[in-house]
Amino acid sequence: MFDFKELEAFVWVVRLGSFRKVAARLHLTQPSISDRITRLEAAVGESLLDRSARPVQPTLRGREFYAHAERLLNSREEALQLFQNQEDFSGTLRLGVIETIAHSWFSTFLTQLAERHPQLTIELTVDISPFLHQRLADNDLDMIFAMDGVAPGLSVTQLPLTTYEMGLFVAPQHAERLHHGGTRAMSRLPFVSFSKLARPYSELVTYLAELGIDDPKIHCASTLMTIARMSIDGVGIGSLPVSTVSDACQRGELLRLELTVPLPAMVYNAIWRTSSYPSFCRGVTQLAQDCAARYARDHADDEPQGKVKVWPDS
Repeated sequence: MFDFKELEAFVWVVRLGSFRKVAARLHLTQPSISDRITRLEAAVGESLLDRSARPVQPTLRGREFYAHAERLLNSREEALQLFQNQEDFSGTLRLGVIETIAHSWFSTFLTQLAERHPQLTIELTVDISPFLHQRLADNDLDMIFAMDGVAPGLSVTQLPLTTYEMGLFVAPQHAERLHHGGTRAMSRLPFVSFSKLARPYSELVTYLAELGIDDPKIHCASTLMTIARMSIDGVGIGSLPVSTVSDACQRGELLRLELTVPLPAMVYNAIWRTSSYPSFCRGVTQLAQDCAARYARDHADDEPQGKVKVWPDS
């Protein structure tokens, strides 16, 4: 069986008509070129070059074989270009993202990603972190933007992506009661949070227990926008990323509870299967990091003006 080195030597001999010229072009010795041609002819079982002619000419079968050899070399170059030129990446990226990201800087990220890689196709999944990790483990996704929690034994690369400050928010009609009633008044209102499988839910339960609220009533919603809507409608105290409800706070639809101890922040990572486009995914992560950092800077001054001071119980 012949290899690409032998094909390359043969193609260039046909093009240049000289073993010496080919040796100079490929930075090899003339005997090395001759050996490659000899091995190729032995593999196919026929002479491919007429060495007595000047310049060297392909035989009748050699001319026919030359067309195939040239196509094989061109196909190899096209295949290698997939890895050498990331701007021309034309594959499909199966990307999973957490909803908090989907409702903040993600649209900007997608726009810039499409500009950078116009041939790229995105298959997008929006879900909570545990489900995204499971789909990554099942090889249904190539890359996720989520909290950590990688499946045991799964070979992944993980880089820090972004952090979201969390807060507790209420509709204005609850402000007076919470301001004067303290944490006792908080315990009489329901809370609204993410799914029980999501980390923000368990962290909220732990946080409330530290405040002395041991058996809180928590309504669970599968989407960030539903939690925000329920909070605006006065259903309960919403546990939400601060930046994603800044507009509602500016409009006076929500007020942030001012507590002495903040809720744990949500920390997200970019995680991808090590075998899935590693260098490309690293570039995607860098772009996502840039978009997330710009979003954080743009919303740095969006601290809600309306706050409710919740006095601790005496």
